[in-house]
Amino acid sequence: MRQLPNMQRLVVARFHRRGDAEGYMQILRRLLPVAKHAIVFDTTGAEKLPEVRSAQ
Repeated sequence: MRQLPNMQRLVVARFHRRGDAEGYMQILRRLLPVAKHAIVFDTTGAEKLPEVRSAQ
């Protein structure tokens, strides 16, 4: 998430793994060293993966 003036936010990308998000944030820091970015976790469960049932 990129933090903008006046308490506004912009979702830059979404990831399933924290390591992927941290790696992407390192790249953003190199490309945009003045901009402020943060990793935020969405715990609402809106994008849950479908359950996979194993065949018995």
